[in-house]
Amino acid sequence: MATSSAPIVVGIDVGTTKVCTLIAEITDDDQCEVIGVGIAPSRGLKKGAVVNTEDVIDAIGASLERAEKQSGFDIVSAYVGISGAHIQTQSSPGVVAVRHADRQITEDDVDRALEAARAISLPSDREIVHAVARNFVIDGQDGIKNPAGMIGHRIEVHTTIVSGATTSVSNLERCVQRAGIELKSLVLQPLAAGLAVLTEAERDLGVAVIDIGGGTTDVAVFMEGALTYAASIPVGGQHVTNDITVGLRAQFATAEELKVRYGCAMPEMVPEDRVVDVAAFDGGSDGTEVSLREVSEIIEPRMVELFELVQEKLALAGHRDGLPAGIVLCGGTAQLGGLRRLASDMFRTPVRIGTPTGVYGLTDQIMTPAFATSVGLLKFGLEEGVEPVSGPRVPALSGIGSALSGWLKNLLP
Repeated sequence: MATSSAPIVVGIDVGTTKVCTLIAEITDDDQCEVIGVGIAPSRGLKKGAVVNTEDVIDAIGASLERAEKQSGFDIVSAYVGISGAHIQTQSSPGVVAVRHADRQITEDDVDRALEAARAISLPSDREIVHAVARNFVIDGQDGIKNPAGMIGHRIEVHTTIVSGATTSVSNLERCVQRAGIELKSLVLQPLAAGLAVLTEAERDLGVAVIDIGGGTTDVAVFMEGALTYAASIPVGGQHVTNDITVGLRAQFATAEELKVRYGCAMPEMVPEDRVVDVAAFDGGSDGTEVSLREVSEIIEPRMVELFELVQEKLALAGHRDGLPAGIVLCGGTAQLGGLRRLASDMFRTPVRIGTPTGVYGLTDQIMTPAFATSVGLLKFGLEEGVEPVSGPRVPALSGIGSALSGWLKNLLP
């Protein structure tokens, strides 16, 4: 089998219900082509936090093995998503003097300003995950996105600091390392999702991403091109399945099938006489019919509760009256029937379902809202820069991708 020196980037989305590994090859023109997809059931996480390291390690390993087999690469490093209720955001400025006598601002000056912003006081049990540059001020002139090359005496940066509980961060890092993977960087999951599903115009105007996963729902706000707020809510699609299980006294697998195939968040959209025989789901005898209106009536209150919790988070972020570009829903549960309409009614703002964009190759497998974070991890890694990787390689599928826009360049892991 031939070897290849082509750069690759790998993203691993470790979720409560599934682990997804994506492997992408970077083309000569810095575009991203997905060549490996690995999905495995996830165990060992609860509400986004590791509760059983061995189960998490096994799930990461299974997902990785499937992606490696499809791509033909042996993977040694990856970008890994992180989320959970322990994640917090806060604003922090950083100010430094320009060093050069000619007053021309260099990348070193920018880096020093960002480091100054990171020098904040955090509790001993917390650590910084990201410092996201929102904008720069040069000698009183604000609204500057990239100050390198400009002239000035004083450079100030306004950042969003993303921090996490040291225990939660360390446990996830340890699981990745024990799975045999070098951790390139932890990446905030709703930040990655935003990279995958938002347009540049939405990020500039102001938009909220609501990523509804299996065990948690992540909320992120983007303003003027950058992340300004993020939070995690311990409610997700798995809670909907549990509700159906209890409400119908059904098996969990049957409830999941009903949710995925027929679930709707607005009962009025489901005809009262529409029923489905669940025998095909659980192997029972024929004639076990379930009213899909009843299923919808179980789903609706849980989704209303979730959106009310999101409203509380957005109010805390100063966006009680909404955002100019509205809301983008993603995550597997975003595919529930009627969910976009319910969100639009409750938030009274434009709402759309976000599908990943900007990568090519095996897109038929991943271009759904459920893979927003996974694709975003690839785009984060592409912007960070990747190194050539040598190893066994099967012929790549044809395809091209698009480079990530420059707003992410000021992220520091």
